[in-house]
This record gives sequence, C-alpha cells and structure tokens, in this order.
Amino acid sequence: MVNQTDFFISENIIEHIPAEEYFKIDHIIEDVDAFARTTYKSVYVIDYYRQSFLYVSENPLFLCGLTAERVKELGYNFYINHTTPEDLTMLLEINRAGFKFFEKIPNEHRKQYTISYDFQIINKEYRNKSLINHQITALRLTSDGKIWLGLCVASVSSADNSGNIMMLKNKSRDYWEYNRVSQHWEQRLRPELKEIEKDVLKLSAMGYTMNEIADTVNRSVDSVKVYRKNLFEKLGVDNIAEAINYAMNHRLL
Repeated sequence: MVNQTDFFISENIIEHIPAEEYFKIDHIIEDVDAFARTTYKSVYVIDYYRQSFLYVSENPLFLCGLTAERVKELGYNFYINHTTPEDLTMLLEINRAGFKFFEKIPNEHRKQYTISYDFQIINKEYRNKSLINHQITALRLTSDGKIWLGLCVASVSSADNSGNIMMLKNKSRDYWEYNRVSQHWEQRLRPELKEIEKDVLKLSAMGYTMNEIADTVNRSVDSVKVYRKNLFEKLGVDNIAEAINYAMNHRLL
C-alpha cells in the first residue's frame, strides 16, 4: 500500500531548514497567491523539508470537491486518495525519475527546468475523473541545490491518456521525454512555430473569430485556415482548443 513517505527519496529529502527561513518566504507565498487569483490557475506549493503542501489555491479544478485548506492538510495523501492506482504508481515513478534527472543538472541552472506530465484525479463526490496536466518547477533551492519549495500548476490536459512525461528547459527548444519502458530520458526538440502561427494561436486563445484573426494579421480567411491546419499537423492535435493547450503546456508561446 502506498503511503506519503514513498514520495520521498534521498534526492528530495532535506535534512534541515532553519525556522527563521520560513519568515523570509512570506512574500513568495503572497506573490504565488496573487498569481493564482489573477490567472485563476490551480496552483500549489510543495515544501520538501516538511513533506507537505505549504500553499493551495482556491481554483476548484485541482480540489476534487474539497476546500483548498483540506487539500493543504492532506498534502501527499491527496494524491493517494484522489488518483487511480495505475496513475499513483506512475506518479511514484515520475517522482524518482524526475529527481534523479534534476541531480544531474548544474545547481545554477536548476530553476530553468520544469517537469510536465498528465494524470487523472478523481472527484469522489461526483464519481468522475479528470485528466490534468501537472507541472512542477523549483521555487526555492537549498544551499546545496536541492528543491526546498516546488511550484506546481495544474490545468486541463489536451492529451488523451495519462503519462506524456517531459522535462522542459526554459527558453530552449530542447526537452526530454521519459520512456517508461526503457526508464530513460530521451532528448527531443520542440516544434518550431512561425511568428504568424504564434499570432494565430495567441489571437485564438483571446477568443478572436477566424474573420477577426484575418483582419488583425492582415491575411485572408483562407490563409488563416491554412495556418491553423499547419499548426494542427505540427502539434499533432485535432482542433484549436487542443493546439492552445499544447502550446501553453510546451511553452511554445
């Protein structure tokens, strides 16, 4: 049976954080809360020293019908209680593989990396499952480079299934995809979008119609349709909503 301690291994166990250090991070939590309220993102902060959740936003997507305070109290038990057994096993594997990857990154570059993956959460009240995309990046490091605080953002996934485990590097086309069969990270290149394709995506995300996009970018409606078709092929998606989600999750915009 899985328990909370299974998520903590030598690579993410922190021996000591002085109590006074917690007084210095109040402004960080305030900034995270402001970001969550402004964007209405599902955001929370993991404290790897206390092995708990330090902050959980009020956005209901990630809460599974619970209050933010209750999810904060549950900490890692939230995953155990609200994830399928198959995905819980996957989360433990991602945890191990992700931190082992992180250990190989030079300390000064560690804040540039984000791990991204998809898994199902279960709302027991309504007995339904939701596939979410989950991303974690280092918010605060210890002096020896371990993650003390991890910033987590959950959003609706554009994928069909759980998994899709990637390590993304900020401002780089490079990313690493985790192969669960070989248990290795495989380096990849993110799709390269033309500026006009990015404009079409951004305007679509803002709710512009096809005609409005054409007027804004000074192209014909038929040209905009071609740009969208090319986008779908490059990103391997079927519609504009999936394209926007993919681009956001892969940091293409």
